[in-house]
Amino acid sequence: MTKPIAAPDRNPRRPRLTAPPRACDCHCHVFGPAARFPYVAERQYTPPDSTLEDYLGLLGVLGIERAVIVQPSVYGTDNSATEDGIRRMDGRGRGVAVVDGAADENELGRLHQAGFRGVRFNLIHTGGSASLDLLEELAARVAPLGWHVQIYLHGRLLPQIADRLKALPTDLVIDHLGHMERGQGLDQPGFKILLDLLGRGRTWVKLCPYRFDPTGFPWVNAAPLARALAAAAPERMLWGTDWPHPDIPGLEPGTNGPMPNDGDLLDVLAEWFEDRALIDRILADNPDRLYFAG
Repeated sequence: MTKPIAAPDRNPRRPRLTAPPRACDCHCHVFGPAARFPYVAERQYTPPDSTLEDYLGLLGVLGIERAVIVQPSVYGTDNSATEDGIRRMDGRGRGVAVVDGAADENELGRLHQAGFRGVRFNLIHTGGSASLDLLEELAARVAPLGWHVQIYLHGRLLPQIADRLKALPTDLVIDHLGHMERGQGLDQPGFKILLDLLGRGRTWVKLCPYRFDPTGFPWVNAAPLARALAAAAPERMLWGTDWPHPDIPGLEPGTNGPMPNDGDLLDVLAEWFEDRALIDRILADNPDRLYFAG
């Protein structure tokens, strides 16, 4: 039996930060309607319906024009709900798929035409995700399309798989600031590996803080990491809400963290970075290159 999870804050506040033209939320999910897009049986959580219509309302409040819909674990390798969301965004959406070893050239080409630009490995919610055993095989298949590999993992795993990541023939996107260990700061081994990956020129990081910092706005524990990453590779930082915020970890094992308000998630960029040009780069210019250039 899977655990039910909370709905997102249905009353997001309007942020103080004004997003630039072409701003992009680089990490969101679409759940449901479950009656039309049923979840896989082996999932680790059960979300309430949080549909594209709900999400488009949020984008209107935030002043964000574009989005990247990421395939969540509860749908396994059935990308139908994500694909439907991309299609209905009329060119303003892109996607990141989850596929398995059966995904051949024809299927990947079809997904590319539908707007997908990456393949995801979820090493935390593993119920419906592709196995890391397929990392090199799938990376080789998607490389000719110009796709990237996206990985959601705990930062402590990075030292164990760093050599494999460095050898990939694709760009690499790391979710949620690398989901580092709480309280270990900039000196933890996983973060040093992440900085090394950034220095090699083909790694991108999504600046979404609350997965490992449940303290709430302005996520003071995540701030030093975000600033260090942006200093290392400002041209490869991305921003995402992770709406509708599924299965948020709390301070204690087995507990749930506070549901973030999406207005706070945009405003935190102004808390972390004083340079408005850098914020605009993160919100608009960097997504242009990774998701919308081809």
